[in-house]
Amino acid sequence: MRTASEMAAVLDANPFPEAEPKNTYAIFLDERPPNDALDHAVGQTVERMFLGDREIFIHYANGMGRSKLQIPAARVGTARNMNTVAKLAAIASSL
Repeated sequence: MRTASEMAAVLDANPFPEAEPKNTYAIFLDERPPNDALDHAVGQTVERMFLGDREIFIHYANGMGRSKLQIPAARVGTARNMNTVAKLAAIASSL
């Protein structure tokens, strides 16, 4: 669960602002991911990854559906693309 300001912060923290929002995801976690979380990823080809505060950001250059990327630390999270994050941040700020 994130507050309105936390959702806005996730949107602002997107490390891939030049990438298509539909191909850039935030995986929301309950806790901060381990510092070595991305070291344990397998199946990475063109994907770019970045650790956030309680998120893992991923840019799927060829789309999420074709990716074989697996990040063990992300299994307990939920992924939303930046279009959805922006909509959720706007909804939350209007409440």
